Amino acid sequence: MAKEKSIYTCSECGGSNPKWLGKCPHCGAWNTLVESVAEGVSKHRFQPLAKTLPVLTLSEIEASDVDRQPTGIDELDRVLGGGIVAGGVVLIGGDPGIGKSTLLLQALDELSQRMKALYVTGEESGAQVALRSRRLGLDGSKVRVLAEIQLERILATIDAEQPAVCVIDSIQTVYSEQLTSAPGSVAQVRECAAQLTRTAKSSGTSIVLVGHVTKEGALAGPRVLEHIVDTVLYFEGDTHSSFRLVRAIKNRFGAVNEIGVFAMTEKGLKGVANPSAIFLSTHGDPVPGSCVLVTLEGTRPLLVEIQALVDSGGPSPRRLSVGIDRDRLAMMLAVLHRHAGIAAFDQDVFVNAVGGVRISEPAADLAVMLAIQGSLRGRPLPRGFFAFGEVGLAGEVRPAPRGQERLKEAAKLGFSIALVPKANAPRRPIEGLTIHAVDRIEEAVSLARGL
Repeated sequence: MAKEKSIYTCSECGGSNPKWLGKCPHCGAWNTLVESVAEGVSKHRFQPLAKTLPVLTLSEIEASDVDRQPTGIDELDRVLGGGIVAGGVVLIGGDPGIGKSTLLLQALDELSQRMKALYVTGEESGAQVALRSRRLGLDGSKVRVLAEIQLERILATIDAEQPAVCVIDSIQTVYSEQLTSAPGSVAQVRECAAQLTRTAKSSGTSIVLVGHVTKEGALAGPRVLEHIVDTVLYFEGDTHSSFRLVRAIKNRFGAVNEIGVFAMTEKGLKGVANPSAIFLSTHGDPVPGSCVLVTLEGTRPLLVEIQALVDSGGPSPRRLSVGIDRDRLAMMLAVLHRHAGIAAFDQDVFVNAVGGVRISEPAADLAVMLAIQGSLRGRPLPRGFFAFGEVGLAGEVRPAPRGQERLKEAAKLGFSIALVPKANAPRRPIEGLTIHAVDRIEEAVSLARGL
């Protein structure tokens, strides 16, 4: 009997190589080549996406806005850009037990009241899905359920049922008979996702794929999976906390970097109307080392509390941050020392964004610096104080995008004192808000000390 031929496939880009290498020759990633069985060529493996159309000039092509179907869950619709698009493919990933299946079952139940919805489960039996729906209070649900992991049978069911929305839970359990490798392998995940995407585009069925994540937090399988689908969502949050975040990483039909905030309850996931309350600690009195930041997550201004702790560190001080880039923290400490005269080179510095939110925009610089200087001095900022603004290496305070919306959101939540870049100062006063506009970081630190 002939020995099966092996091939090594990269889990990052999906490229293949006849022998194992430490570095992928296609994308340059290290230690990503995984051994699998080489697949033979199948005659009917690929089906045409649509019949061939003549070549047209871009200006001659008729185009209209895509129709969306709201899921009935406002926070999920916000992340999707308004709802599910016909023929769109959504990939949602997250840690085990974080609530992916719960949220999708709730969304399918809402959609099934208006259209046909199919739930394909490869990890649970139909009875287990029914038990979960009873626990969520979805007693009269019209969702159709199929417990199957073979791709060909799933595609045949979609063709027979003609659902408007179909959920595959999860893509790592599905396998195709065209391939001999095991379910969850790079080849199977890539092939099954490609076939399901072709089915969605040709039939108009919206397909939602549930994906597992690796221990590093990335979606398991080849990175090319994210390029195949239309929308990529990440489910974030601590399983010990009741709050969850759904973040859009890619969206061909809407804005990226939108987030949806949910609270886990006995009846499933509920949208949070005022997410700023999650990211603000409830102190009886103002405490040193705390500063409120108005950050943007997509189109939504959020108020987040930045906490800093500066303590004597000895000869090898540490710089640790949660929710904020550590390299940017080191840069801010250098700017504070050079331009504001605040030295922390012999101190341990810990910075945390309350509530588990990750802040990537540079507009957080000013709030982080004020929190650090407040902890170092041991004096709190006044109640109702907030700040935002980017700080450059020369010590200048640069404006943040959509500053007026940030100011109005903070004023609406009862904040009364703002320290902002001069370019973000409003032309007309905002009721109940005292605004201090600054150009330099030393000016900002001096103002904060006098408040």
